[in-house]
Amino acid sequence: MTGPEESLRIDTAKGPVSARYAPASSPSPTIVVAHGAGAGMDHPFIAGFARACVDEGLASLRFNFPYLEAGRRSPDPEAVLRDAWRAAFDMAHDRADGQPVWASGKSLGGRIASMATADSEVPAAGLVFLGYPLHPPGKPERIRDEHLYRIDVPMLFLQGTSDPFASPELLGKVVAKLGSLAELVRFEGAGHSFEVRGRKRDPREVGASLAPTAAAFIRERS
Repeated sequence: MTGPEESLRIDTAKGPVSARYAPASSPSPTIVVAHGAGAGMDHPFIAGFARACVDEGLASLRFNFPYLEAGRRSPDPEAVLRDAWRAAFDMAHDRADGQPVWASGKSLGGRIASMATADSEVPAAGLVFLGYPLHPPGKPERIRDEHLYRIDVPMLFLQGTSDPFASPELLGKVVAKLGSLAELVRFEGAGHSFEVRGRKRDPREVGASLAPTAAAFIRERS
């Protein structure tokens, strides 16, 4: 089991934000985890995933975006979100002792990581998406994929087949177009937060259940 996490403060353009860091027991890659639009880094899903990644042998750092830190519900402008991602990644990199640093995120957090990586703002060794928001619910014509083809590091898409933010057919086509860099792992019947209708599970357990797949991909591609 993992030990205590270290509480940190990360300086961003909009002021300091909270973070939690847990080292690995031996030199290993680090995974930086960003939350989704509606809940912060201490949501059980995010905490469960990050802590389980440490159990899988990775170091982890999770952090809040400024709007959540300030208690607001509406996400910050894209530039602010990108700035926070850069600051969090830099802190993880400083602690990584030369080991690879990967970027991961739930929905919004993953999409911003991918945009910052595509534009070389975040030098991630790879990306792990915990439910990629390919398009708004019910609007598959508004697909958000253009920047993904500019990414030149490995990408793992963990996605529920009932996620309204990503048509399985559309996402499958995108991942196929990305070629050998990308891998898609589908979770049958799971929604945007990997919940399955008719099956009650603690969100912490749900998040933790994704960690072995993510860690195996990271070890294989690092």
